[in-house]
Amino acid sequence: MTPPAAARTGSPLAAEPAAPADLGSPGLRRVFDVLGELADDTSVPRNVRRGAQSAREELAKSRAALDVRVASAVFVLDDLANDPNLPPHGRTAIWSIISDLESLQ
Repeated sequence: MTPPAAARTGSPLAAEPAAPADLGSPGLRRVFDVLGELADDTSVPRNVRRGAQSAREELAKSRAALDVRVASAVFVLDDLANDPNLPPHGRTAIWSIISDLESLQ
């Protein structure tokens, strides 16, 4: 059996979680997509891309309540926003995402 393409590339960011069905809110779906864009942005440090992917995975956990998923994602993103190596456009994007997530609660 051949492994999926994402597994063959060896990239930790290649295997993205699919958007769960309960992302019915357009705001939450948009945040999920923006986190995916940040995770793919090569102009930000690798740890920030991994953190964006981690926050995305937290939002994708369909078994947890929405407020728990949002709080977990905000916690991860808040740590990333304090990274001294983060370029200004990345920090602004993270603050925007956090703001959008907090408005969903």
